[in-house]
Amino acid sequence: METARRAPVGRPRAFDADQALDRALEVFWRQGYEGASLTDLTEAMGITRTSLYAAFGNKRDLFDKALARYSEIDMAYARQALAAPTARQVAETFLRENVRAITSPGRPAGCFSIQGGLSCGPANADVSATLARSRRAGEAALADRFRAAVTDSDLAPGTDPDDLARYLMAVAAGLAVQAAAGVARPDLDRAASLALRAFPGPAAATTPAPALARARGDLST
Repeated sequence: METARRAPVGRPRAFDADQALDRALEVFWRQGYEGASLTDLTEAMGITRTSLYAAFGNKRDLFDKALARYSEIDMAYARQALAAPTARQVAETFLRENVRAITSPGRPAGCFSIQGGLSCGPANADVSATLARSRRAGEAALADRFRAAVTDSDLAPGTDPDDLARYLMAVAAGLAVQAAAGVARPDLDRAASLALRAFPGPAAATTPAPALARARGDLST
C-alpha cells in the first residue's frame, strides 16, 4: 500500500506577529501613514520586507491590520462605555477612559485614528476616508445607545441622540489633539469634567411637593 505523501512543513515564523503589529501601529501613530516608510516599519518591527509582505501584505494591508488592532485593544474602552447602565455613565466612561487611553504610558500620545491620516495627500485619500469611517461607526454606536436611552426615559424626550453622540466624539477628538500637543492627563480630566456638565439628564421626575407648592403659590418664600 502506497504511503500518503505528507505536505511539506513550512518554516515557522521567527517573530511574534502581534508584537510586530503593535510596533507597526506605533510607527503609523507617530508618523502617519505617509510619513511611515517601509524602512521605518521593518526596523521597528524587527523583520525584513520579505517577512512583512508574507505575514501582513503590503503597506496598506499592514495599516488596515494595525487599525483593527487599535480598535480591538486601544478602543476597548468604547465598548465598555456602551455597556454602562445609564446614558450619563456611558458619556462619563467614554470621556474618562478616552483621556486615559490618549495619555497611556507606552503608547504615543493622542489618537491613532486621528493622527494616522491627517497628513495624507490625494494619492492616499482612501486612508483618511477609512479612518473617518471608523470614527463615524463609533459615533453611530453612541447614537444608537442614546436612542435607546430616550426610549427608556433615561434621557429626556426631545434629546437628539445623533447630536449628543457627535458632541461626545467632538470632545474626545479635541482631547486627543490636546494630548498629542503635550497636555497632561489631569488637565484633560478637568476639561472632560467641564464637557460633562453640558450632558443632559434623564426625563424629568415627578415634581417634588415643596417645589410644586411654590409653583402654585401655596407656600411663602
